[in-house]
Amino acid sequence: MATTPTPTRTATGRTDAPTRREQILKEAARLFAERGFHGVGVDEIGAAVGISGPGLYRHFPGKDAMLAELLVGISERLLSGGNLRVAESDGDPRALLGALIDGHIDFALDDRPLITLHDRELDRLKDEDRKRVRQLQRQYVELWVAVVRELYPDAAESESRTAVHAVFGLLNSTPHLAALGRGPMEDLLRRLAHGAFGALAAVGP
Repeated sequence: MATTPTPTRTATGRTDAPTRREQILKEAARLFAERGFHGVGVDEIGAAVGISGPGLYRHFPGKDAMLAELLVGISERLLSGGNLRVAESDGDPRALLGALIDGHIDFALDDRPLITLHDRELDRLKDEDRKRVRQLQRQYVELWVAVVRELYPDAAESESRTAVHAVFGLLNSTPHLAALGRGPMEDLLRRLAHGAFGALAAVGP
């Protein structure tokens, strides 16, 4: 039975009805995360969105292309969302850091299958696609580090970078956490993330 995908939320908060291509990617991510990349066939992905397996090839040449678009795509989306928040900021690093945290929390709660997929299947990408993911991730980390260093100038760069990676690990742990409901989970993650960065205030140069 086909599932009905929810509208996708853009970096600006606008929602759009998902395209058929987005529906396919959503179901592919869910199935790959549940059963592993090699445990899912094209026919099953097609059935999940109400089309035949062969019909899927009008949108993607195969499962490898779906995996690449999922993992490269989410890295591009995180970076573009982060850059948008920087561009829209009023110069207050504390407010900007809060906006970055909230944006990543949205990703971590809305796209849990992609987190699982990244952890398990990144090495299955072609070298070019894997390098692209790593490049985008480095840019995203550097964006955060720049904001954290502005907010906590007395902390060493290595300490700021460590704090950023620690917060990413915390926020990206959502697939392994018990379901608390979205509101309570958001509040918990937000408090923990701000607490981790707040510890840098006590760190000297």
